Amino acid sequence: MKIKLLFLLLFLSLQSIAQEKFTINGYVKDASNGEDLFGATIQVQGQNQGTVTNSYGFYSLTLPAGTYVLEYRYIGFETIIRTIQLTENTRLDINMGEEENVLEEIVVTAEDEDENVTSTEMSVAKLDVATIKKLPPFLGETDVIRTIQQLPGVSTVGEAAGGFNVRGGGVGQNLVLLDEAPVYNSSHLFGLFSVFNPDAVKDVKLYKGGIPARYGGRLASILDIRMKEGNSKKLTAQAGIGTVFSRFALEGPLVKDKASFIIAGRRSYADVFAKAFTDVLEEGAALYFYDLTMKANYTVNDRNRLFASGYFGRDVFRFDARQGFNWGNSTATLRWNRLFNERLFSNLTLFYSDYDYALRFGDSDLDLFEWSSTIRTINVKPEFSYFPNTKNELSFGGEALFYNFEPANAVGISNGQVTDISIGEKRALEYALYLSNDQKISPSLSANYGIRFSGFSYLGPGGVYEFGEPEIPGTRKPLLNTREAEEGETIANYNNFEPRLAVNWLLSQQSSIKASYNRTVQYLHLISNTVAANPLDVWRPSSNNIRPQLGDQVALGYFKNFGARKAWETSVETYYRRTYDQVDYIDGADILINELLEGDLLSGDGRAYGVELYVKKNIGKHNGWVAYTIARTELQIDGINQGNWYATRFDQTHNLKITGIYDLNERWSFSANFTY
Repeated sequence: MKIKLLFLLLFLSLQSIAQEKFTINGYVKDASNGEDLFGATIQVQGQNQGTVTNSYGFYSLTLPAGTYVLEYRYIGFETIIRTIQLTENTRLDINMGEEENVLEEIVVTAEDEDENVTSTEMSVAKLDVATIKKLPPFLGETDVIRTIQQLPGVSTVGEAAGGFNVRGGGVGQNLVLLDEAPVYNSSHLFGLFSVFNPDAVKDVKLYKGGIPARYGGRLASILDIRMKEGNSKKLTAQAGIGTVFSRFALEGPLVKDKASFIIAGRRSYADVFAKAFTDVLEEGAALYFYDLTMKANYTVNDRNRLFASGYFGRDVFRFDARQGFNWGNSTATLRWNRLFNERLFSNLTLFYSDYDYALRFGDSDLDLFEWSSTIRTINVKPEFSYFPNTKNELSFGGEALFYNFEPANAVGISNGQVTDISIGEKRALEYALYLSNDQKISPSLSANYGIRFSGFSYLGPGGVYEFGEPEIPGTRKPLLNTREAEEGETIANYNNFEPRLAVNWLLSQQSSIKASYNRTVQYLHLISNTVAANPLDVWRPSSNNIRPQLGDQVALGYFKNFGARKAWETSVETYYRRTYDQVDYIDGADILINELLEGDLLSGDGRAYGVELYVKKNIGKHNGWVAYTIARTELQIDGINQGNWYATRFDQTHNLKITGIYDLNERWSFSANFTY
């Protein structure tokens, strides 16, 4: 009876405390166009309490009843101060206007001046379109991927190389997301340009380490690219004619302040110029790319909002009317934001992604080779954010991805004799659940910790192959047995726990020490014989012969801001990543159309370690940054280099980058960069 009474008193006391607290929440938007502001800070004056808007501009603060002065801040925008008499749950949406002198500044990070010091995030780079468009353009065109290559820890194997490498990871170890949908090949024109149209991009966030539990599927990094929602205030249009391609963008309200859209497109014309100045090209020859990006959103009411976005792009390279190759990406994303109550926010995402390429060679229908390949991905991803108080923000959710691989639909014709050398479809299911908490433990100590549980099933139908160990390490494995799997049969199954932790020890308001650890698992493998991504790279799922890749990374960093208005930002980070079941292949491996490819693959361990130095000036007419990385990336695989460690093909020991920008006035700016 006493225990029941104790629990009753405890329950009543908790109820009493809960009744004395109320929640204020809402969205923070750009007053000029209605775009959500991601990373805006809300601070309670005189108290060490506050929060940051999520990727949809939503915030929530739970405080005891009383009167508060709230500051809303976002770099490049005027600070807004609101006095709130908090006696009940309150909805407060904020529209922020740009600062009058914003043209004299470069917006490098869309966050509070000290957010890089005070937040638990480390090994994270954030860029918005204003920054991307300020940097020196390649052939007159700004580009998202080339911009992130100027950051510490990010490298590329060459000026015209496709993809990028992060902290020693391969190109295929980066998860590139466009409005949550994966993009398997992010390059146009063999790496000269990326598929992301800057006119349609709102912000870019690259996770090199300390990856939150909501992300998974790749070892090295997550590149999260968000598209604009479209101007909900007025109709605007822009267009440009460049040296490589022309572009246009149109955005505006469908229903003012309730629904908006954006549509942006590009088309190159190298083939048009070539035909005008030379007669060498064969009839029907072509070399061009195009892409179309679209997005729309609709505010159903103050608790529900819908988004729909899509990307469609293709590269075409024809030698004549009959021969050539092409490749392209298509994505479609549907999202539903719902505010269940003042503290619980949800986002449900459905997406479809398709990457395909095709080749055709032959002078006639009697002598011909045709090959096409496709990767299709369908995903459902429910996510929730719960704000119990000002010291904790809980995130939880899950996802399920279905993969359909068509490695090769290939036909060869010689003297009219048809040979089908196609490889059958391969299917797989990936799933995950996650839970994390962003907690302010004390005024000087905060942490973000969580766990992700992921699983992967390699499914039938299809051929199942069993290989033995080779007599000589590093040579082709002997085939022992083969059979056909039935429809929906689970051929191989893997499960993994992926813990995540990031800690921030605040030394002062301008300096901090951060540390992070994360385990990541990758169930897809990019099989390539080049150092850079190319359209013909082969993606393979984990199977009974290919184990998933695992990676453990630890990082430690010191962050400090100084100068007037924290104009200077500095950081030093050191990291060490150990990876397992890395894939390589034997000498003479046939990686393109090979049903027995798994017998030519080798696996082993990897390690990457280094130090990243970063100095950046954010404010003033002269600004920019210097980034220096010293690092090593190595593999150890039985059968290669006598089993000793060896440098990977994209290892770079020293990497120095200097970026400088000078704003002469509101109309003219000059920029330059240097890479060694």
